[in-house]
Amino acid sequence: MTTSLPSGARDRLYAECARAISEAGAERESLFLARLALLLFEQVGDEARCRAALADALCALPVPSLSAIEPLQTGD
Repeated sequence: MTTSLPSGARDRLYAECARAISEAGAERESLFLARLALLLFEQVGDEARCRAALADALCALPVPSLSAIEPLQTGD
């Protein structure tokens, strides 16, 4: 059985996830995301659904836009 979040909840969780990734910092970002995924996989409790979610996430992964890159600091 697949359930989906209401759009408001999805937007709030997306923003909270982005904040948590920022808080983890660039050096721990990958570890944070892997740990989060594992904790969520355990909540789902279905290996096939988790594998499908991994494949879906990778398939539609966008290329970062230039606006997502921090501006260069100039040494004035």
